[in-house]
Amino acid sequence: MEKAATGAILNPVEDRFVSDDALAPAFFEWLCRMGDSALVLGHRVSEWCGHAPALEEDIAMANTALDLIGHTQMWLGLAGEVEDKGRDADALAYLRDALQFRNLLLCELPNGDMGVTIMRQFLFDARHYALLMRLTGSVSPRVAEIAAKAVKEASYHLERSSDLVVRLGDGTDESQRRMQAALGQLWPYVDEMFVADAVDEAVAKAGIAPDPSDLKAEWEETVRSVLAEAMLDMPGPAGFAQTGGVIGRHTEHLGYILAEMQFLQRAYPGARW
Repeated sequence: MEKAATGAILNPVEDRFVSDDALAPAFFEWLCRMGDSALVLGHRVSEWCGHAPALEEDIAMANTALDLIGHTQMWLGLAGEVEDKGRDADALAYLRDALQFRNLLLCELPNGDMGVTIMRQFLFDARHYALLMRLTGSVSPRVAEIAAKAVKEASYHLERSSDLVVRLGDGTDESQRRMQAALGQLWPYVDEMFVADAVDEAVAKAGIAPDPSDLKAEWEETVRSVLAEAMLDMPGPAGFAQTGGVIGRHTEHLGYILAEMQFLQRAYPGARW
C-alpha cells in the first residue's frame, strides 16, 4: 500500500465505520482523543529540542515527538473523514480552540525537570502501547491499520522510557528523589486514562476499541514491574483523580501550548510553504 513520507495512508482500505452516520459523533470524538493526546504530548516533548541535558537525549526526544505527531496526522486525518465537514488533520490541529481539544490532562502538563518529563512519558507509554496492541485487532480496518504502524514506534517509546526510569530511579540519591517526586506529582492524572464514558462505550460496543478500564490491569503490571526495578515506591490510589481533558475541560497549560503551536496558522490563515 502506498504511503506518504509523513506516514499518512494514501490509498486507505474500505471501512464501513467511516460512513456510519449513527456512530460518527462518538467515533469522531474517540479519534480526536487519540490524535489530540499524541499531538499535545508530542509538542510538549519537542520543547526539549536543543535544551536536553545530553545530545543523545536531545535527539531521542525529538524523534519521539516526531513519532507522536506522525500518529496525530493519521488519527486526525481519519477523524476528518468521519466528520465529513471538510476539515483535514491540519484544520483539526490548528483551527480548534482549547475547549474543543480532547487530550488527556497528563499530556499537557509542563515538562518540569527531566524526572517529570521521563516519568510522564513512561506512564503514558505503558498505556499507549497496551492500547495500540489491542487496536491492531480492531474491527475497523482503518483503525487497525493505523495502530499496526503506530505500535512499532510506541514499543520503542516504552522500552526507552522504562529504561530511563530504572536508570534514574536506581541512580544517585538525587535522581531517585526527583523521580519519586515526579511520580507523586503525576499520579493524580493517571486515572483519566482508564475512565470510560458514553464515547468509549459506543466505540467499544462497535468493536472498534477496548473499554479503557480493560487496559488498567496490564498497565499496572508494567508500571509496578518497572518501578520495582527502579527502586521507586508505587503510590496508592489517588485521593482525587484529575479528569476532564477528554471532554474539553483542561488545565491552564493547554492554552499556552496552543498559542504557540497555532500561531502561524492563526496569523496567516491558509499559509503554505
